[in-house]
Amino acid sequence: MKPSEIGFGRFFFRITACHMVTYMIVGVLAYKIMDYPTLFNEECSIMVPTDSPRVALGPALQVIRGLIFALALYPFRRVFLDERLGWLKLWGLFLGLAILSTAGPAPGSVEGMIYTKAPIPGQILGLWEIVLQTLAMSVLVVTWHRNPSRAWNITMGLLAALVVLMSVAGATLPRPESFP
Repeated sequence: MKPSEIGFGRFFFRITACHMVTYMIVGVLAYKIMDYPTLFNEECSIMVPTDSPRVALGPALQVIRGLIFALALYPFRRVFLDERLGWLKLWGLFLGLAILSTAGPAPGSVEGMIYTKAPIPGQILGLWEIVLQTLAMSVLVVTWHRNPSRAWNITMGLLAALVVLMSVAGATLPRPESFP
């Protein structure tokens, strides 16, 4: 059976789990490397402060994006699941349609560089997070589909569940006023 000959439910589960796990890992790296608490609290920032429960809940809410990705990619799954260099084709879709050529002026996109006041060098430097996350997700999705096993299913299912649990805990548990 070819990797693309799977039902939508399994495809959705794999896309979503890969997205959530890579989103969390790369997000934690970016949080530390880019100093998001300081960056998000700047006067000109459009971002919600990092201590907001909405930010903590963000990784769990990536299930919604997983569904959107799965719905958009499912009709084209043969191109990246069955063909040679499929991970590169999937990553190319992300780079072209979701990162560099967004419909609106997102930072780092062509539209963002043209229409926002954000300095272009800063926008380019900030791209590493989403470029790395989509690369990792693309490789993981294609690898899992081409090498399906119970171990993959259990491991990725547990990791995705851990992302949800940590996210919900971060949004609902009491927060100390300050750290020592």
